[in-house]
Amino acid sequence: METYELLVHPVRLRIVHALRGDRTLTTGELCDRLPDTSKATVYRHVDALTAAGILEVAEERRVRGAVERHYRLRQDRAAIPTEAAAELPAEGYRSVFGIAMAVLIAEFNAYLDGEKADPAADLVGFRQHAMWLSREELETMMAELSEVIVPRLAHREAEGRDQYLLSPIIFPIEQAR
Repeated sequence: METYELLVHPVRLRIVHALRGDRTLTTGELCDRLPDTSKATVYRHVDALTAAGILEVAEERRVRGAVERHYRLRQDRAAIPTEAAAELPAEGYRSVFGIAMAVLIAEFNAYLDGEKADPAADLVGFRQHAMWLSREELETMMAELSEVIVPRLAHREAEGRDQYLLSPIIFPIEQAR
């Protein structure tokens, strides 16, 4: 199965999100992060991602006679290749976008269902802005956003840090005539 096909599945995409930031988690810990998904489903998708090289076993420990595996995301393998995305027909983009939105909703619902959820205190936000931009202005803005976001992707789990999901989406809604 191609990387594209593996990553455009809601459960697998949520597993990838859970392991971002060089985290290592066991399948049991992943099950805790996806309480709305059965354990068998999580195990099956972890196996598929591992077989494809998107996840790797970072460590194995013996626990009560069983082997407990800690998985790590291979960042270099956890993205849809640009070439594959460029070849998608409109229906392919529609499908990928729908899956991304379904994952966003699932992650948001999991957050809201958590005991510590406090949207105002946690600075939860969702805004939409329509902007008129030339191609050059768009590319400049995207480069500036990248300069702000990319360094923070390397942050690791630490005391006082919470994991946030930032999901920028951009597309033209009205094109110049």
